[in-house]
Amino acid sequence: MSPTQQPPQLNLTQTPDYRESYANSVQIRVSVWDFQLVFGMASSESPDQVNIRNHQAIFLSPQQAKALWNVLGQHLAQYEQAFGTLNLEPQNPNFPAGPVN
Repeated sequence: MSPTQQPPQLNLTQTPDYRESYANSVQIRVSVWDFQLVFGMASSESPDQVNIRNHQAIFLSPQQAKALWNVLGQHLAQYEQAFGTLNLEPQNPNFPAGPVN
């Protein structure tokens, strides 16, 4: 897009089957043609077992996966600038028993 062109107007709508979900587990599966993101809920009743109940899979083209990666990186950098560094390691080594609300 040249500097003088205006971006197209973007209209967002939800389809009748639109839904929002929460996931604390994301698995990524890759093929030559696409990336599959599988979202689920992880819970644990004991420290040595984690149960994951998958509830949604989303397929992305490699180009859309890279665009998502770029956008997530930008937003995570802004989040950490505002709220501090995110640590991927648990602060408490004892995983809580049962679902966490």
